[in-house]
Amino acid sequence: MARKMDRISQPAEPSGSPFIGGNTEFTVPGRFRNLFPIGIGAQGAVCGAIDFDTGMPIAIKKLSRPFQDVTNAKRAYREIKLMRLVDHPFVIKLLYAYSPQTTLQSFRDIYLFTERMDANLSNVIGNQLDHERLSFLVYQMLCGIKYLHSAGIIHRDLKPTNIVVRADCSLKILDFGLARSVQNSFMMTQYVVTRYYRAPEVIVNMDYDTRVDIWAIGCIMAELITGRVLFPGTDYMDQWNRIITTLGMPSSDFISRTTLSTQGYIKKTLPGNSRVQFEQLFPDSAFLIIEGSNNAELNNDNARSILQRMLEIDPLERISVEDALAHPYISLWCNDDEVNRPAPVPYDHSLDQQELTIEQWKELLFQEIRDIQSETLGTTDAGN
Repeated sequence: MARKMDRISQPAEPSGSPFIGGNTEFTVPGRFRNLFPIGIGAQGAVCGAIDFDTGMPIAIKKLSRPFQDVTNAKRAYREIKLMRLVDHPFVIKLLYAYSPQTTLQSFRDIYLFTERMDANLSNVIGNQLDHERLSFLVYQMLCGIKYLHSAGIIHRDLKPTNIVVRADCSLKILDFGLARSVQNSFMMTQYVVTRYYRAPEVIVNMDYDTRVDIWAIGCIMAELITGRVLFPGTDYMDQWNRIITTLGMPSSDFISRTTLSTQGYIKKTLPGNSRVQFEQLFPDSAFLIIEGSNNAELNNDNARSILQRMLEIDPLERISVEDALAHPYISLWCNDDEVNRPAPVPYDHSLDQQELTIEQWKELLFQEIRDIQSETLGTTDAGN
């Protein structure tokens, strides 16, 4: 959970002097001015700023301990590479990357610069939304992940804090540190991805594909409707129990595709009651109805319909991203340039599978940052 930074020291001159927010020091090129704290999360601290060369509001993330271990270093490298590839209005794009250290030996700090939005989606939750805003938010999430999937990327960690929004309801998906290739099957470590949005096939250690992102969007949509987490499990077993208690018994076909030991566990935990009806989970009172809506398809039944299709326990029965975009609750927003935007050059995931040392990852990251600086900031604006 992000928390607000509580101590600020604004430099007198915007010359690259350190800016301190909370316990995090920011040293960035002088073109980025008027720094102020936004928050601190698991992956680092974030400040807002203005790029005085362009006038653009900027968000600056300082990665937290990128060289603490191989996992952190690999994640930092993957995130930077993926952010450089993407170009979609609903996916965050890397504008700049920077380190004030100029040698590999001294290299320790990484700053990522992106377009600044107004808030993240968790700030929206708790405010009752009308169908127009709700369906538009879901449409953008679906478009964004369709684009990522076309680039060979499964996001794997969609959640409200990884989606940033503006007051006009436009959004961008961010944080690709856990992204994986769609060309391989994976067994995901239980505590890697935020538990509340974890798909059932992941919880029971099945192979998975792009539809884990559809499940996460369903969980987020449910949270936007009710203002609370749909499946707030305390551990992975409790997460599974909450899902089946709400959605009912998984199909025998789904159970048969799990391991024998998992099948035994599932059969022991099957609920005695049938699934909760979606009309009960998401009653009419949960939706904000505005008189005089121009689109008859934006109604409670259609909202429940697409939500139910996204929250199928069996991924083979779960709605695809293409069919979700064609659903009447969503399709009114479809714009070809957003829905069918050409995929970028696929990310080469083979490097992720190599067993490199921290020093080797550090060298790759250093070269990546230097390349970006020479392309975007230039080498003369070092700010140190």
